[in-house]
Amino acid sequence: QVRLVESGGGLVQAAGSLRLACAASGRTFISYAMGWFRQAPGMGREFVAAINRSGGSITIADYVKGRFTISRDNTKNTVYLQTNSLKPEDTAVYYCAARATQGIGVITSNYDYWGQGTQVTVSS
Repeated sequence: QVRLVESGGGLVQAAGSLRLACAASGRTFISYAMGWFRQAPGMGREFVAAINRSGGSITIADYVKGRFTISRDNTKNTVYLQTNSLKPEDTAVYYCAARATQGIGVITSNYDYWGQGTQVTVSS
């Protein structure tokens, strides 16, 4: 089992940047592919980005491609989401998730463990 704790959210003006981090407990972080999802008020949870175990393969959702990127540091048991050129429509709670397999997942049911989320609010 793995425990995930997100950080780095906050209030930012449009065009600004935030770097979200997700710290995982345990010694088996490298056993998990990782993902980021987000959920705006009244909306479902949508895929943002994912990365495989080694960090050698990533997938970014089309609606944030070119602005967001995902990375991981397996020595620090942490996955990151760098968000640039933020827009008001990026406002949401951002969740990280862990998947106990090698392959990248893009839907919520692909993931086994979830963090509590971190709020990102982008003002216009």
